[in-house]
Amino acid sequence: MKRWLVPGVAAVLCLLPACSTEPAPATQGGVGFEVGNGSVLVLPGDERQEAPELAGSTLDGDPLSTADYAGSIIVLNVWGSWCAPCRAEAPALVAAAEQLPDVQFIGINTRDLDPAPAQAFVRAFGVEYPNLYDPDGALLLGFGQVPPKAIPSTLVIDESGRVAARMLGEISTSTLVGVVEDVQASG
Repeated sequence: MKRWLVPGVAAVLCLLPACSTEPAPATQGGVGFEVGNGSVLVLPGDERQEAPELAGSTLDGDPLSTADYAGSIIVLNVWGSWCAPCRAEAPALVAAAEQLPDVQFIGINTRDLDPAPAQAFVRAFGVEYPNLYDPDGALLLGFGQVPPKAIPSTLVIDESGRVAARMLGEISTSTLVGVVEDVQASG
């Protein structure tokens, strides 16, 4: 083999996704998603955008709207039963919900084409807050600040109905509680 071929092959190989600095989309059950990078963004009050109203059916078939919680801080967590980081963070979300009884937690189950696995997930992890069923991800499209392909993602909506914080990827109880407390303090 000639020496000039080795650098050429290396250059071509680095064009493949494995050499990219961007997270590669993962596939689970034929569903593509981008794993969050763990970033936490808390927006100052003057940079917050109005959150869209989310309305639909819960995993149990009951109607639910974020408008029902106007004036309250809302934590929205986007998850899928097929998502390993979602399974890993579920206990942290349950614990945060217990530590923040004045905050409304709402899950948004996405890309589960059948609600049965999502219902099993909720039972297995003892998730007691409501979860909207969003198999096609349509509810996420109204959030300009949230990439709909990052799963899990968690948003904090302030009392004025604006997106105050965004966390991409698996979060811990202490991180989520700290972010919510920062949003509460910023009024």
